[in-house]
Amino acid sequence: MKIKEITSKTALSPSKLPGLDYALNPYSGCSHQCKYCYVPTVLHLPRKKWGETIRVKRNLPLILSKELPRKKPGIIGISTVTDPYQPIEQKYHVTRYSLQQILKYDFPVQLQTKSKLVLEDIDLINKFSNAEIMISIGTNNDIHRKILEPYASSIKDRLKILDDLKDNQCIKTSVFLGPLYPTMKWNQIRLLLDIFIEKNVSTIMIDDFHLKPGLQNYLTPLIQQNKSLCNGFSHHVFQPSQWYQLTAEKIKKYVNTKSTKTKIVNAF
Repeated sequence: MKIKEITSKTALSPSKLPGLDYALNPYSGCSHQCKYCYVPTVLHLPRKKWGETIRVKRNLPLILSKELPRKKPGIIGISTVTDPYQPIEQKYHVTRYSLQQILKYDFPVQLQTKSKLVLEDIDLINKFSNAEIMISIGTNNDIHRKILEPYASSIKDRLKILDDLKDNQCIKTSVFLGPLYPTMKWNQIRLLLDIFIEKNVSTIMIDDFHLKPGLQNYLTPLIQQNKSLCNGFSHHVFQPSQWYQLTAEKIKKYVNTKSTKTKIVNAF
């Protein structure tokens, strides 16, 4: 993996994602190398090279300090096309330094990550008037996770984040249950939902596996490493299926029955 330090001309960009007003991406590229990532398609990058080079926006906190006084207050999503807590954050701290600038104006923040490193910034995030940490989890099977999300934190570590923040009065927690792995059986999904509810998660956002152009050909050799992965994707992703729609409805009914505090929403 190559690391390149770059300078950025802008920091905040408008976001059309649900619940966000701005997007802030401290890095370009992501060393988690999730094989289904939509970003290469959106940015028109070669999928096989995605994650090989990480560009560090060293001057982002400085640019941010100049932009924030001129911006209308709104929710800042960190991040939308990278993970703000990928391993390189331990060296450069661009995410942390950016949060320090945002805190001066106390804009609401939503941090979305698959990394346990977010826990290192809890001292800072606690100081915001409105802060949310969204943890992405698409499966409870860490064998499957290692194939498709090879360098992201384990599922156990991600659930620990929710556990550590369970009684935190300053930070809301939410879960991006997506893309929902088509290998998940209902009893496995229900187990995860029970954990989320028990951990006082405010929102569960669910999403399907979206086959972007070229993704099926890219994924096929990878999922053939595991029979259960191959069966799930072959029957419910690579050919027309009602599996996700039916499962999503079951998820909504289950959560609405089990909890009045946890909201369930579609990603898009």
